Amino acid sequence: MIEITDKVYYVGVNDRNKALFEGLWPLPNGVSYNSYLIDDDKVCLIDAVEVDFFVQFIENVHEVLGDRKIDYLVINHMEPDHSGGLALLRKYYPDIQVIGNKKTFDMMSGFYGIRENTLEIKNGDTLDLGHHTLRFFLTPMVHWPETMMTLCEGQKSILFSGDGFGSFGALNGGLIDSEINTDWCWDEMMRYYSNIVGKYGIPVQNALKKLAGIHIDYICSTHGPVWHQHVEKVVEMYDRMSKYETSSGLVICYGTMYGNTERMAEHIARAASLAGVKDIVIYNVSKTHHSYIIRDVFKFRGLIVGAPTYNTGLYHEMDVLLSEIANHDVKNHLIGWFGSYAWASKAVNAIGEWNEKRLHFEQVGEPVEMKQALTPEVKAECERLGREMALKLLQA
Repeated sequence: MIEITDKVYYVGVNDRNKALFEGLWPLPNGVSYNSYLIDDDKVCLIDAVEVDFFVQFIENVHEVLGDRKIDYLVINHMEPDHSGGLALLRKYYPDIQVIGNKKTFDMMSGFYGIRENTLEIKNGDTLDLGHHTLRFFLTPMVHWPETMMTLCEGQKSILFSGDGFGSFGALNGGLIDSEINTDWCWDEMMRYYSNIVGKYGIPVQNALKKLAGIHIDYICSTHGPVWHQHVEKVVEMYDRMSKYETSSGLVICYGTMYGNTERMAEHIARAASLAGVKDIVIYNVSKTHHSYIIRDVFKFRGLIVGAPTYNTGLYHEMDVLLSEIANHDVKNHLIGWFGSYAWASKAVNAIGEWNEKRLHFEQVGEPVEMKQALTPEVKAECERLGREMALKLLQA
């Protein structure tokens, strides 16, 4: 058994088999489904796990409790990777009382047909377990309508934060950040935030305001490490990301069929580098999963995109990427763009339409368009675009 502190135990599991989280986002290092057990006068389980891992999960619970019953189950988030084991759990503990808010129970009825033995809470309500007191904060749209967070007040203050402050990546033996090398965590936490939560910056800000002024010793998310040593850093990262604050770096992403559009991207990047931009990342949208590109779009303020015309439209993978960026409601960015065609010009105008109608980023420079192959004139225009983006980024 793994005790976090003061009879609060970790009973979660690791998933190293799933290739794509939510069928969308790559999991090269797996993911954890975190669940926690408070062993007090009243025993309380905080969140469950995906149903495929129920056997391992229930063994973890029994290791802590033996034959004792569980009095309460707090559901901070109804997404099935946390609530999927609920129906089976009630077979083991038929008297368990499920704690959630009204929207929790609307979803619980819809997903699992469970309506009885529930305790509805509202924002700020408390529940006494004996030596620990739970206080509930409703945090809707972080990142579902029913999401909430639970503060456990005892010898230490522990925030059970649902998907908030979570990270991709399975836990490799260690659980608490102070006992592991966290170098891998920061980019994976940013990728998790940008891919999963990033659209909901305003709700995240509202949640942070509710938590402001509360001393927190541990943050126990439903994915990734337990934060203890780095609580302030993690909260600060969420504050910055949810305000769409960025650094003065540049993401250049392109589609290419035969390498000509790729050459344009290389000249743009080189010019931006010579003009003083140090943080530049270049992605082929057909090779790099968009999950990583979106992460870096959240990280850096500058974005330059380019693609060829394809079937008298925009190259498919670029069209998909721009749709994903728009759907994540990214704000406060600079954008430039370029494109190419062999016999029908469309890509440059299509990217411009994306920015005008959906992205609403600040345009930098004039778009660069290439017919068939790179010429000295097109090369010079690419270099101009790179320099103008660099100038704008370095002024910020």
